[in-house]
Amino acid sequence: MGIDEIIEFVGGFEGVLVLRPQAGDGSPEIAWGDVFFYYAPDGNVPTATQPFATIVTKDYPGDEGSRLDRPGAFRVNTAVGKDAFERWTESTDPSAVDVLQAHPVYGDAGWLAVVNPGPATEAALRDLLRTAHGRARQRYERRSALRQP
Repeated sequence: MGIDEIIEFVGGFEGVLVLRPQAGDGSPEIAWGDVFFYYAPDGNVPTATQPFATIVTKDYPGDEGSRLDRPGAFRVNTAVGKDAFERWTESTDPSAVDVLQAHPVYGDAGWLAVVNPGPATEAALRDLLRTAHGRARQRYERRSALRQP
């Protein structure tokens, strides 16, 4: 699965806002080239929630274990929740390719990651991205219901 294929897949979910920071848009330089997926049916970037999935194309400070400095390496991260997290974690090498594993930084919060997803993880990753989208939508709907008088 390539980056564009993942963007097309997740971007096709109902209510998804795909954010692709780049030079000149006011986003921090470290985020340029990465992709953030939000559940935002109004089309505005939420201010009180995190994305439900991301694609990162480089190592971030304190998160170098995936070795995204390798040519062509990227990592898909998805907030799947504790149940799915426990069901899918298997690897302890954060740089392993095409293996679902705990996110090297946010694993404790129920995030899974896969470096360069391929045939071994494609079907599971698609399901997990659907799960993360559904969870984000439920959070949005709960928050919206609380704001209504």
